[in-house]
Formats: sequence, C-alpha cells, structure tokens
Amino acid sequence: MPEIMQYINRDSYFHRLNPMTKVAFTGLVVVLAVILTEVPALTLLVGLILVAAAVSGLARELLRQIPLLISLAVSLLILTVLTLQSGEVLGYLIPIAGGYIPITTGAIDLAVSMTLRFVAMIFAFQLFIVSTQPRDLVQVMDRLHMPIDYTLMFLIALRFIPSLQLEGKRIHEAQLARAYAPGKGLMGKIRSLFPVVIPLVSNSLGKANVLGLTIDLRGYRNGTRTPLREVGFGAADGIGFALMALCAAGFVALILL
Repeated sequence: MPEIMQYINRDSYFHRLNPMTKVAFTGLVVVLAVILTEVPALTLLVGLILVAAAVSGLARELLRQIPLLISLAVSLLILTVLTLQSGEVLGYLIPIAGGYIPITTGAIDLAVSMTLRFVAMIFAFQLFIVSTQPRDLVQVMDRLHMPIDYTLMFLIALRFIPSLQLEGKRIHEAQLARAYAPGKGLMGKIRSLFPVVIPLVSNSLGKANVLGLTIDLRGYRNGTRTPLREVGFGAADGIGFALMALCAAGFVALILL
C-alpha cells in the first residue's frame, strides 16, 4: 500500500508554488467549505480541487482516500438519520412493524453536505502536504509566527503517519507468515487488529523515546535556527492567486444569487 500524507518528489504546478500560496489555497477551500451550504456548490468546489490536482498529476493521491471518505459518509449518514428527522420521509432504517427511525430528505441532505465539506478540506490539505517539502513547511510556519514547538509536533505527526502505516503492514505480514488466522467476517477483522495494534503502539513509544533523545542531542533548545533556503514568489504564484480570486468571486456571486 502506498504511503499517505507523504511528500511526493515531482515537478508539477503545485510543487512550483510558494508555500504561502498553498496556505492561501488551503485556507480559501476551508472558508468556502464552511460558508457553502448547497450540495451543488460543494460538489463544484470538490470538482475544482480534483481538476487542480489532475492538472498537477496528483489526482491519484487524492483518489486513494476514497475508501476512507466512503466510511466517513456512511457514518455521517447514520448519525444524521438517528438525530435529524426533518423533511419528507423516504423510508425507515428498521422496516419492522410499521417502521422505526425514519430516513428523511433533511437528514440525507445534511449528511451529503457535511461529507462534501470534509472531502474538500481533506483534499486541499493533502494537496498542500504532498507538494511541499518538510523544510518549506518549517519556513512557512515560521513566517506565520507559529511557535517552534508546535511546528515540530506538526512535522513529527506528519512523518509518523507513513511510518506507522509501513510498520503496521510489516507486523500484519509477520502475523500472516506465522499462520495467524483470525477468521472471516467483521469479527475476524476486529480480532486481527489486536496482534497489530499492541506491537505497533509499543514500537511507537520506543521510537518516540529515541526521537526525544535525538532532538536534545542536536541542540534543539539553543534557540538558533538557520533556514536552508528562501522560497520566493514566481509567475506560477501570480496565476494561482488570480485563479483563487476568480473562484472566490464566483462562489460569492453564487451565494448571493
């Protein structure tokens, strides 16, 4: 399985953008995802993000999150059906003896809109991460006057995501090589988690201890930081800001209509 939330070394439009431009893009998507309420408008926002990713050759990295997003959509749908009963009744969640827990149009509309909001924000954040080197992330967070401790925690968390994924895959393969058979079905999948989660947590704690010692040995607390390089703005950033302004104006006009 390919790593997720990992920088991809590629020459694309998003890679050539200044990190501050990518921050502005991510912030614009988050703001639009929050203020937009109609499903067609949110669908258009997600579509524009996918088009931008396709132009840069990064659409495959976004589409790999589809299984996770489907699980999120199903969870939100169940939650809204159980808690919201507005609009026309389309059916019942438990169709026994006249039906229990009605499924309404209001619940479905809210679940779809919430899912599209999360999809837009996740896609924008992932585009930012996979196209920005960690050293550039440090630089942009420093320009945003983010405390260095928070910057360090953010970068370590990002690096631990692919590391934990690979470590979990190795542990799972080791269990299969030892003829571990948890069974089939839902209970089998649940039982298969315990032999993976326990050693994964233990190994993660050990790595965290080694990482803490390494940070101290490298003089993290001396307060002196030297940037490796300065990333300036170019023509691609001007085009990016112009496109973002155009999209923002279009969505504002769509809201006001």
